[in-house]
Formats: sequence, C-alpha cells, structure tokens
Amino acid sequence: MTHLRGVKPSIERDSNPLKKAPAAPKNLSTFARAEWKRIMPSLIARGIITSADLGGVEDYCRARGLVREIEDVLRASGEIDPKLCRLQDKTMQTARQLASEYGLSPVSRARIGSTANDDDEDDNPLTIGKNRRHG
Repeated sequence: MTHLRGVKPSIERDSNPLKKAPAAPKNLSTFARAEWKRIMPSLIARGIITSADLGGVEDYCRARGLVREIEDVLRASGEIDPKLCRLQDKTMQTARQLASEYGLSPVSRARIGSTANDDDEDDNPLTIGKNRRHG
C-alpha cells in the first residue's frame, strides 16, 4: 500500500515530561479552561507533554472552547448563521488536528499504545498483530 501523505511518527514519552499540570492560562474562556482541566491529567500521566508543548495545548483548548461558544450563540439565536457555521466547522477541524498531535484522539492514542506495547511479551492467544507470539 502506498501512503501518499506519509506515515505519522509514533508519539512517544518525552525524556523530560511535565510532572504536574500547570494551571490553565488566565486568558482562556470558561469552556477552554474546562477543556484544559479535563485533558491535562491524562497528558501528564502519559508523559508526552513538556513545557515547550503548552502553547499548542493552549491552542487546542482555545479551539475547543470556541466551538462551544459558537454552539451557544447558534442555539440562543435559533437561526442558522452561515458565517458562524463555517467558523465553527473550521475551528472543529483545527481542534481535531491539534488533538491528534497530543494523543487526544482514538487513533493517536492507539499510536501511543502501540509504541508502549512493542516490547511486551504477550501470552494471550487472542492477541492479533505483530505482538502475538507464535509457537
């Protein structure tokens, strides 16, 4: 199979990860701060976030917060605003792309899991794939 876009590198634990989640930046909206508080514990536990990554995580939270804010505006107005709908769609797309960078989507979590399990010896006969021992 040919990969036209290339193969994404696996997400691995960083050599100098943050040990404790920093407080949410004060300039984030209420929804964005809630997202920060929701995702940070798992990012810290997986050891894939460093202080250099915080700007990108902040951008992800800001995008998720904006999606929620736009949704509230659309619901309150009761009308479909094409400009807001396009903005919301673009913001969701941006959030989804940023989420995959930090292992916040099912596929990117699987990439993290696959690298973590590469050295495991699995005796389970129901395991499929390259980690299964034949024998």
